[in-house]
Amino acid sequence: MPNVHPHRDELYLCTPIRISPNQNFYIVGFKPNASMHTAHHMLLYGCSEPGSNDPVWSCGEMQSNEVDKLYTTASPCRSGSQIVYAWARDAPSLELPKDVGFLIGQDSPIKYLVLQVHYMTKFPEGKTDNSGVFLKYTQETMPRQAGVILLGTSGVIPPDSVEHMETACIMKEEKVIHPFAFRTHTHGLGKKVSGYVVRKSMQGDKWELIGSKDPQLPQMFYPVVNTDPIGKFDVLAARCVMNNTRHELVKIGATNRDEMCNFYLMYWVENDTPLKMKYCFSSGPPYYYWGMGPENFNRIPDLDNTV
Repeated sequence: MPNVHPHRDELYLCTPIRISPNQNFYIVGFKPNASMHTAHHMLLYGCSEPGSNDPVWSCGEMQSNEVDKLYTTASPCRSGSQIVYAWARDAPSLELPKDVGFLIGQDSPIKYLVLQVHYMTKFPEGKTDNSGVFLKYTQETMPRQAGVILLGTSGVIPPDSVEHMETACIMKEEKVIHPFAFRTHTHGLGKKVSGYVVRKSMQGDKWELIGSKDPQLPQMFYPVVNTDPIGKFDVLAARCVMNNTRHELVKIGATNRDEMCNFYLMYWVENDTPLKMKYCFSSGPPYYYWGMGPENFNRIPDLDNTV
């Protein structure tokens, strides 16, 4: 961030970097330069076009109709949005596996990188911030391209209750992905976030855990527990266990009083391009659960196992 001044609470700010259009680069590592006392979370988007041509703009995705007195308001990307990296809760650096990198530049739809930082509280007068991410990159061709798919939900959590927020998407592309890392994200009510691959068969659905974590721990990318390849017709699924101790309804939203249910899956493909599917969202409770979705799931993991 170019020494920005967060002038109000719950502010999302974005800043872009244009990638040289005549060269290919592979991002192979990420080193955060931020503190959870300053930045609630950071997202690094890959974009075909940035949301604005300004050096900094207000970019809260769920509040983009809001007028800001200091910054223009736009989404992080105008087109070609995908997530490359995410950070929160003082998560450490991330190094990608050998021969794996995020392709950006000439032969990639990613022509810009846009950093989004969520500031929960306004800064004192005169205080500025330069939180960001150092990128480790190479121009050496990597045989394995990295990608990220974000699974998440909308929905509401009733007062004084435990709710399970669930989403699922069928893999429809002729690609094989190799998962290697996952990251969870909720706000304060999240207790556990789990990701699965579901393989459907005549004998019944086979649910295989990809990874599961308490989202109140450092929200870093952790190694997956199952690196088996995932292919066409497999189903990616995620569940967030939310414990609403408040006496009020809590909705999915952008502020810290709201909630989020996110499971990020980082993967590589061999001599291929990443999935066109970048996001997998459901309407969440009370409108969507695994047990009532169009996927007709069976053998669904017990709720008791995830509380």
